[in-house]
Amino acid sequence: MKVHDIQKDAPAFHRGLGLFDSVMIVVGVMIGSGIFIVSAEMSRQIGSAGWLLIAWALTGVLTISGALAYGELAAMMPQAGGMYIYLREAFSPLWGFLYGWTLLTVIQTGTIAAVAIAFARFTGVLLPSISESHYLVAPIHISSHYAWSLSTAQVLAIAVIALLTLANSCGLQYGKIVQNIFTIAKTGALLAVIVLGMTVGANSAAIHANFEHAWVTQPSISMAAGLAATTAAGLFVAICISQTGSLFSADSWHDITFVAAEVRNPHRNLPLALVIGASSVILLYLLANVAYLCTLPLPAMQHVADDRVATAVLRVVYPRFGAGMMAAAIMISTFGTVNALTLAGARASYAMANDGLFLRISRRLNSAGVPGWALLIQGCWSVLLVLPRTYNPATGQYGNLYSNLLDYVISAALMFYILTIAGVIRLRKTRPDAERPYKTWGYPFVPALYILGASTILIVLLLYRPTTTWPGFGIVVLGVPVYFLVCLSRDRQANAGKSEGKI
Repeated sequence: MKVHDIQKDAPAFHRGLGLFDSVMIVVGVMIGSGIFIVSAEMSRQIGSAGWLLIAWALTGVLTISGALAYGELAAMMPQAGGMYIYLREAFSPLWGFLYGWTLLTVIQTGTIAAVAIAFARFTGVLLPSISESHYLVAPIHISSHYAWSLSTAQVLAIAVIALLTLANSCGLQYGKIVQNIFTIAKTGALLAVIVLGMTVGANSAAIHANFEHAWVTQPSISMAAGLAATTAAGLFVAICISQTGSLFSADSWHDITFVAAEVRNPHRNLPLALVIGASSVILLYLLANVAYLCTLPLPAMQHVADDRVATAVLRVVYPRFGAGMMAAAIMISTFGTVNALTLAGARASYAMANDGLFLRISRRLNSAGVPGWALLIQGCWSVLLVLPRTYNPATGQYGNLYSNLLDYVISAALMFYILTIAGVIRLRKTRPDAERPYKTWGYPFVPALYILGASTILIVLLLYRPTTTWPGFGIVVLGVPVYFLVCLSRDRQANAGKSEGKI
């Protein structure tokens, strides 16, 4: 049952996003800090330059296939809520809720917290006083493996989340301006790394080491007992497992669908923004990895300090200023990503609340025509995820709880993507006469390609990374009793309202 008792004169969404703005959201939310880091771990897993590029190409095929399929759903249902709406309509309200539950508790808010901390970490390169080990409140242990703390890096991350939550609460125009400025800046920074890596940084030693024997795999991280990337089976598993890094770096391309109700001419602009934005970023990511390989021999790339590959490239080009330049570039990139995630995510909470499946206050639009309460709730939960720390008694090192949670839900998020694209096929059968301003290019092969590829990766992760995949499905399953409790409460309120009306 949907809740539709909003007054007619209440504030409404404003369609203030054109095609350019929509593309900026897609690009801005995809390019964060991942592309500057994850290739180091991927190179250790895969063990060869050629197969590393193939792994990124696979990410590109899946991402663009997904964008092509999502375009049909976005044009068909240009409402606030994105995947929540699609899963609700294609399957059931339960599936929509489970996605919204996972999005709010971990996926969106955990990513906001993670990217905000990444901003703070790279700020620390320029301002050493900003550090996760420079405590204002030293870790307070709540168990042998978990603690709470407040470091200068955490304070800065919280400030970024608060600032961008406030900016987006002031109206779509403010969030759009921030997004456009920072997306243009971060794209320029990534292009600079690519150009410098392919020209000034390119050297014969790296090119010879990486491309002379591009398909020869070197010893890499063992995927399982007796399985390594030096065998055909091991290489297949390594490429699948490496997708957790590359897919996460290219993730959130669908966030533009959350704000579909604010896009002008959504039937045209949403599919175009998805395809243009996703394709552009994938091209940049492939070129960035070519630039890395032109500058750094694979062994050097595998052992870069803190996995900061792009920083190592700029150090080759500018030994004195490279680290600082890269830190500034990543600060720009992550700031823009937090803004895009903040802008988009609250619209899913709004859509759930409008169906009576989330806090009722979240379905209110403020005087600026944006879901201010949903933004506030999202921001507060993101801040809370910044504070808990994990602790390893063996090493005495602290980590971040949200990092573990994000590791857990990567597979769950992949499952929701598969279901959503399967929804394109299902809706073609259950609603054959529905208006479809855009139909998926290459249907049914493109959706089938995504479903097959993503399902294969998901199965490999379940088999070879069980400790970080099965817990994610546990988080999803926890949403089932919550859904029925929420529905029970909603129905009771509705019945009580009817009873009062009869009196």
